[in-house]
Amino acid sequence: MRSRAIVLYDHDCGFCRWTLALLLRWDRGHRLWPAAIEGPVGERWLAAMPVAERLASWHLVEQGGAVSSAGRAVAPLSSYLPAGSPLGRLPLRVVEPAYRFVAGHRSAFSRFVPGRWVAAATRRVRAREREAPPAWAVSDPR
Repeated sequence: MRSRAIVLYDHDCGFCRWTLALLLRWDRGHRLWPAAIEGPVGERWLAAMPVAERLASWHLVEQGGAVSSAGRAVAPLSSYLPAGSPLGRLPLRVVEPAYRFVAGHRSAFSRFVPGRWVAAATRRVRAREREAPPAWAVSDPR
């Protein structure tokens, strides 16, 4: 069985759900399991992180408890996506500022995403959330 990871996202952000749905569509092998930062899974895996920091970006949780956030999570994320290696080779000095720019302006960017796209994205995310989580995800991370 190939390893899986948790993608923690801001449930209240339509733009975040839309971009997550794009990732989930790319993830044909269902190796990524989404969970809301604000929910019990997010609380469990990000307990040591202040709430404002949790909501400032998305987070990738890998087996063993490694947590990567924002642009720093792009390289490890790429290993879970088919043909994702070019994404993982992007330099962090490019990825992190680009991520911070988009995240800092997500309300502005969200105006360009039609509501029906966000609704479809929300359905895709919810469907994937209903799938079984990675077996290791339900254990205590400490």
